[in-house]
Amino acid sequence: MANTKPGKNKLEDKVAIVTGGASGIGEATALLFVENGARAVVIADIQDEKGQKLAESIGKDRSTFIHCDVTDENQVQSLVESTLQLYGKLDIMFCNAGICSLGKQTVLDFDPDLYEKLFAVNVRGVALTLKYAARAMVEGGVKGSIICTASVAANLGGDIYTDYSMSKCAVLGLVKSASVQLGPHGIRANSISPGPVATPLMSNAMGMSLEQVEKAFESTSALKGVLKVKHVANAVLFLACEDSEFINGHNLIVDGGFITPGK
Repeated sequence: MANTKPGKNKLEDKVAIVTGGASGIGEATALLFVENGARAVVIADIQDEKGQKLAESIGKDRSTFIHCDVTDENQVQSLVESTLQLYGKLDIMFCNAGICSLGKQTVLDFDPDLYEKLFAVNVRGVALTLKYAARAMVEGGVKGSIICTASVAANLGGDIYTDYSMSKCAVLGLVKSASVQLGPHGIRANSISPGPVATPLMSNAMGMSLEQVEKAFESTSALKGVLKVKHVANAVLFLACEDSEFINGHNLIVDGGFITPGK
């Protein structure tokens, strides 16, 4: 029989950081980590009120909110150092903070200023959080797990969001390199690529309610039903725990078999 942990104890004694953890996929993942026995989950975000409320709902003994703008290297370094001071180690880093395109970006009308703002969060921010998490794990002798949020857009491209697709392709490249470089230390680096999912970020970008976003994408999967944040969170949990102990450098697509609208 395989030696697997009970369903609600997959992260026993683990300490995790979730960037972009105050809402959406990050929030769902933070809650799932706690449900699965994590000793502590640090919520990192720029949404202070939401982040504080989430940490308080989990409990001060199990969670802390730390304001962190992932584009600021000093803040990222402080985030990881504060986590080590509070909890003594770092086992899991979920590099999840990201934004949508800030405007319509086609190759014919490409705005480099908007591109740079997007890449500051989606690429620089992910690289910085991965960097400092990896350093902490190496120095602490922790065989940890780093998971980065990419997107199906990295494989499919897009009609008007060129810079977003570019940024998620960069995340895949970063994860591949990290998996090779960190593997000898026993540290795994993987990514998840969600399909269209109703999050506050997507809701704001589309100018729709969460229910309207779900309705808009309910026919874009080969499976019946709608992709939800819980489905993505479950995939992150898998990559974070020992169930995936020999999976490294992998991009786990969570989209139900995405079908481009109109096809």
